[in-house]
Amino acid sequence: MERAIRDFLNFLAVERGLSRNTVVSYRSDLVFFKNFCARKGFDPLGPGGRGAVSAYLLQLKNDGRSAATISRRLAALKSLYKFLINEGRIESDPTENLESPKKVQKLPRVLTTGEVDRLLAQPSISTPAGMRDKAMLELLYATGIRVSELVSLDRGSINLEEGYIRCLGKGAKERIVPVGQVAVRFAEAYLQRARARLMGSKNSPALFLNRYGNRMTRQGFWKIIKKYTARAGIKKDITPHTLRHSFATHLLENGADLRSVQELLGHADISTTQIYTHLTGSRLKEVYRKSHPRA
Repeated sequence: MERAIRDFLNFLAVERGLSRNTVVSYRSDLVFFKNFCARKGFDPLGPGGRGAVSAYLLQLKNDGRSAATISRRLAALKSLYKFLINEGRIESDPTENLESPKKVQKLPRVLTTGEVDRLLAQPSISTPAGMRDKAMLELLYATGIRVSELVSLDRGSINLEEGYIRCLGKGAKERIVPVGQVAVRFAEAYLQRARARLMGSKNSPALFLNRYGNRMTRQGFWKIIKKYTARAGIKKDITPHTLRHSFATHLLENGADLRSVQELLGHADISTTQIYTHLTGSRLKEVYRKSHPRA
């Protein structure tokens, strides 16, 4: 099983071009299954594979795992067994016709435009780090890119004259995203007055640098946004995706069409983007209840 998992992960990384984080996630889910089978004495690649998978899913349910977790782990198993079938290493798929548990769709938490304004006003542009933080927050909200995409940007990824960035999304898919004038202005100020001071004697291609002159990490930026959220007095539980969710919701609230928002976010399937229509629908209902005399 260990070899099967290793070959499958190599296939995901090399042939399908999935990101390192995605591959690591697959490995984590598959190792859970491998270890379960080892403890219980199951042969997941033999005739008893179906029983092993069923027992594993039942164990996850009994352990109180959420429907989302169970669905994700079953999806990983389905992908693994499909790979092994295509490779001719097993004759039947033990996950065939197994259905994932129904997930309760949780709406993403978003900020109001007023809360976004307060958050983006927090960094002090009197220091190189503050200028960097301001540029990062403005760019994140202006483009709706993922935090992982933000910290992966290189100096050559941003074109200030034309007002766009070039980023690599999931599956190493490149997309061009427009950048608004406000974000362009602060990115330009950061590049002219702060980046070289943060880089010091190093020579990094990264657009955003930490105090050691190295590429800003996702964890580093997470600490930054938490700090400014607290300063802004925002009580909501902010995640690294909150500004991305807010970007999409505010676009739809102001008349953007769903297909355009899908392209900006880099979603492969429009059904992923449709969750934001639930948010804007809730907002419309709220406005209706407050505004209509007979609501």
